[in-house]
Amino acid sequence: MNRKVTVVGGAGNVGATVARAIAIKELADVVIIDINAEKAAGIALDIFQSCPIDGSDTRLIGTTDYAATADSDVVVITSGVPRKPGMSRDDLLQVNYKIMQSVTEQVVKYSPNAVIVPVANPLDAMCQAVYRLSGFPRERVVGMAGVLDSARMRAFIAEELNVSVENVHAFVLGGHGDTMVPLPRYSTVAGIPLPQLVEMGLITQEKIDAICTRTANGGAEITKLVGTSAWYAPGAAAAEMVEAILKDKKKILPCSVFLQGEYGVSDQYLGVPVKLGKGGAEQVIEIKLTDEEHAALMKSAAAVRELTQVIGV
Repeated sequence: MNRKVTVVGGAGNVGATVARAIAIKELADVVIIDINAEKAAGIALDIFQSCPIDGSDTRLIGTTDYAATADSDVVVITSGVPRKPGMSRDDLLQVNYKIMQSVTEQVVKYSPNAVIVPVANPLDAMCQAVYRLSGFPRERVVGMAGVLDSARMRAFIAEELNVSVENVHAFVLGGHGDTMVPLPRYSTVAGIPLPQLVEMGLITQEKIDAICTRTANGGAEITKLVGTSAWYAPGAAAAEMVEAILKDKKKILPCSVFLQGEYGVSDQYLGVPVKLGKGGAEQVIEIKLTDEEHAALMKSAAAVRELTQVIGV
């Protein structure tokens, strides 16, 4: 297999989940990089030994040596301190920024043509840090956030209506945090927008509002229950992005990208729908927002900007 994906922090819960998903789908060979050399090697070996069961010829290695990552097509950065109960994503700002500095230097050195997919929190600020540190074009630093947030919203909608998740599409804009902006008006069940389902008496506006709130607090809910950040859903979300990039699918997914005037936001990362292909975020998709929706998006953008100003990116 010629394609290569590096997962930085790959011995952690999220990183291992990403690596496993890539191996199962036989998308690329995987290099697991982690500061814990033995654990990285062990995780890689464990996933490799599962490949015959999955019918996958993916090759995996685990190491601390970035030289093994040379010429990666995609680098997923899951490194960072996970949240603990009571912590916000923003509490992680300074410590994870330092991690991004060291990781990005190595990624640029060994894989100057890669697409980087940051996953560490606070997501939008970390994306902007990697973008500034790497010097890559904005298309090649694409943050994993909206795919996860939309998946959570889809799950909650499907559960409430007792329908297949395959029938549900959800739309979430904004920063990956409490100020994210779920958009029921653009969220559908079998093509039917949620407001029409309210008119049909199949769901109440109160239920929709509760789903939007639960979506925004989805990560905190799991952290409170488990004692650390989620990993299965974030890992699956990152793997979906990797697949869209490697297969040049031109798939429209909500991701954190550097906006340059789109949605009235300039020079900062924020979650919006983009077309993902081999070049990364190849196109930003702009939709029309109501005044209320736009105001919520501006509030979310302001919250992200506060964080990027703290670390000077």
